[in-house]
Amino acid sequence: MSVDQGVMRRVLADQVKERLLQDILDGRYLPDTRLVELQIARELGTSQAPVREALRGLEALGVVEITPFRGARVRRPSATEILEAYAVRTELEVLACRLAVPRLSGADLDALDGYLEEMRRAARAGDAHAVALADAGLHARIVRLSGNGALERVWRGLEPFSRTLITLILPGADPQWTADLHAPILAALRARDTELAAAAIRRHFEEAEKMAGRLWGEGSYPASTRSR
Repeated sequence: MSVDQGVMRRVLADQVKERLLQDILDGRYLPDTRLVELQIARELGTSQAPVREALRGLEALGVVEITPFRGARVRRPSATEILEAYAVRTELEVLACRLAVPRLSGADLDALDGYLEEMRRAARAGDAHAVALADAGLHARIVRLSGNGALERVWRGLEPFSRTLITLILPGADPQWTADLHAPILAALRARDTELAAAAIRRHFEEAEKMAGRLWGEGSYPASTRSR
């Protein structure tokens, strides 16, 4: 294989990996779903080689598990893993808020409000999946507005675990409650009050964790995700 061919294969594998990761985060491939190389290759119009490399890359991220003779499947993280990631994410987003507030423009605030309105519309329609997507979009936008690339890279490394929590908890939670949980964050950002925004983010995650604990305790969360 020439150097150019090797580079092209790597680029293609990275593209396939990003596509599969997004499909997993968006709920197209749920935990425990098998990922069949040949089927994915046909869907994406590529050979199996870049798909195989992409799956190995996702395995390194902890999103996919590959078992000899059984192939790949979307990994189901434990409750402990998810909550540990959530604890770290809380601190990252508190820092993101502190950095973002002085940089916020009117257009930035309008964009953030748009995510909240989308969550509320989806909640009224009973569309938990759309609520989850808007929820993830709002948090990602706040992190991006911090202007800190290192912070964003670390945050994105935790996203699969955080999105898993959102995706699996929402079916047992009130989607309107989920949407309204973000309103104090937006109010604090509109006020351009750094400390209030940081406190609102922290309170947001505390409430989300309480809901997660309650749902797990009631058995609403799939039993196989609980701590082993």
